[in-house]
Amino acid sequence: MIATPLFAFLFWFTATNLDGSLSALLDFIQKEGAKNVLYDVIRPVFFGSRLSWFVLTCFALFQILLMKIVPAKNYFGPRTGKGNVPIYKENGVACFIITLLTFFGLTHFTAFFNPGLLYAHFGEFIGSMNLLGLIFCAFLYIKGMYFPSSSDHSKTGNLIFDFYWGTELYPRVFGIDLKQWTNCRFGMMGWPLVILSYLYTQAEAGGLTYAMIVSVGLQLLYVTKFFVWEKGYMRSIDIMHDRAGYYICWGCLVWLPVIYTSVPLFLVRLPETLNSIGAVILFILGAISIMANFWCDFQRMLLREQFQKNGKLTQITYIQATSKEGEDKGKVYPLITGGLWGISRNFRYVLELMATFFWTLPAGFSLVLPWFYFSFLVLLLVDRANRNDHRCRLRYKEDWDAYCKKVPYKICPWIY
Repeated sequence: MIATPLFAFLFWFTATNLDGSLSALLDFIQKEGAKNVLYDVIRPVFFGSRLSWFVLTCFALFQILLMKIVPAKNYFGPRTGKGNVPIYKENGVACFIITLLTFFGLTHFTAFFNPGLLYAHFGEFIGSMNLLGLIFCAFLYIKGMYFPSSSDHSKTGNLIFDFYWGTELYPRVFGIDLKQWTNCRFGMMGWPLVILSYLYTQAEAGGLTYAMIVSVGLQLLYVTKFFVWEKGYMRSIDIMHDRAGYYICWGCLVWLPVIYTSVPLFLVRLPETLNSIGAVILFILGAISIMANFWCDFQRMLLREQFQKNGKLTQITYIQATSKEGEDKGKVYPLITGGLWGISRNFRYVLELMATFFWTLPAGFSLVLPWFYFSFLVLLLVDRANRNDHRCRLRYKEDWDAYCKKVPYKICPWIY
């Protein structure tokens, strides 16, 4: 919790002031000293600016408004161990379209909005987002301790860990699910706006490169995929098991907008690395990876709904696994052994890494830092696969062992 905010500031500073060079940053630190560098980099932007606070406040309130007023049918998340069932509105795609149309409308039909302002003032935005994230996490900690939204709350007695991990699973305020807001409607909804700002900045500075077009295009496709699949995401480990604390909420309010969007940040100043043929090939390969990743997740969601409705699956092989503990003890679930899910237990992670690889490749290999997000994602997904495997082994016991014999690899076949 100390290192990640400092890293976010240094990461941005290196990309925008040191031409993305890690060696230049190390030379700067060696020359000035680590304490002086951190002070000089962070002090001017630590508290943000009037502009950054105004834009962030408008964006946050706009997303809350859309969550409330955009009509959609309700759907239910999974029942928790204490018997609570979260309720959501299925309006993610509509909110995403409205947000992009608003961005493009402000860009092309108003005189006061410059889409490049996010790039030009991004250090100030990091300062504002960081303070917002820390204050918000403190609010979540207190709320979970004294004003919980459901019985899914607890504390360990360790202040630092409870602040980091969270004290409540599904915090809500005025009917707004706060994890859905931070994860989906702030972090993921902000992702396309940040990279579009980088794209506009490069276009105004000297014209777009194929590298920028491919990287931003693939990321826009990925985020679109996310909102089409948002209903499935609300049944993921982030939502079902990770509590609303620094790990998830600060991560989506700060880490995601800074690190996940970072490849186009470096591409703003990088010279062209692709020709037209290479750009088309990269985009096609990346698009195939994203669509296959979508089908993998969407297939599982459809099969779960079919099993809940009919009590069986007819078009794919699976193992019937009985839950051995918790509120759903004795309930049967399908562990799919066919299709993409038969290749490995988390083959969708391979496809997600492939997509990230293809939108990072336009940055080339002259700089190390553009590849940081890809490396971070590898570690994140390996950890997530291990956590999921451990949890399922405890839950399904011998049924999980039988499933692992059918699908022996966690992520990548013949490797892991």
